[in-house]
Amino acid sequence: MEPIPLQHAPRVLIDEGSAPGYDFSSQVERRAFRMSVSVTRGIVCWLLVVAIPLSLLGQTPSAILHTQGGVWVNGYEARDSSAVFTGDLVETKPGFSASLSLEGSTVLIQPESVAKLQDNMLVLDHGGVSVTTSRSYKVRVNCLTVVPVSNDWTQYDVADVNATAQVAARKGDVYVERETDHRKPAPETAAPSREGTVHEGEQRSYDESELCGAPPRPTGAGPALNSKWIIAGAAGIGILVCVFACRPGPGPISASKP
Repeated sequence: MEPIPLQHAPRVLIDEGSAPGYDFSSQVERRAFRMSVSVTRGIVCWLLVVAIPLSLLGQTPSAILHTQGGVWVNGYEARDSSAVFTGDLVETKPGFSASLSLEGSTVLIQPESVAKLQDNMLVLDHGGVSVTTSRSYKVRVNCLTVVPVSNDWTQYDVADVNATAQVAARKGDVYVERETDHRKPAPETAAPSREGTVHEGEQRSYDESELCGAPPRPTGAGPALNSKWIIAGAAGIGILVCVFACRPGPGPISASKP
């Protein structure tokens, strides 16, 4: 009986016909692409982080609005402890009042009033306000501006009803200034204007038609798109872009799964 010759096992892998190769140039290109995308994402994210806070500079609230309802800001109903900014228009409905808290000043806005915030000043369109201030906070009605005489604690009331401005000094003296550019020419026989100092405990009335003329004025707070809302929207979009742009890319590509 002749011996059976031994057969050598095949050197070819069972599941593959040949050993896998490694495309070095392709892997280098892929890694370089991933690196460039990562660097671009990082630059975009840092630019957004820097740009968004810079866009919000200069938007410090002018005051904090306190209300129990029935108060509108720029045509939209306001909530209690809302931030208001320079240029915002505040309107109180019948039976509702509002309070503005500023640095060194408090302003109570009476019901059925419309007023606009300006730098260190409240422009009263109509209605009434009560001011308590140690920072010479002013109230303007048409061409008349009520200014505390000193920086001591001063309390005064201003009302604008039927084209008549009424000023009452409760604590301290106030001075009523008039912008001469808006003054209506008066005949020589007209009585002299009564602007000047309103002493503590006094109350005076001023005819706006005589002193200022009758320029057209807004009657209410219509819907308006304030610049701060535009900036806030842009900031929100920037944050969303950053969230999607800054997400880490896919994991490293393996040699067996390119």
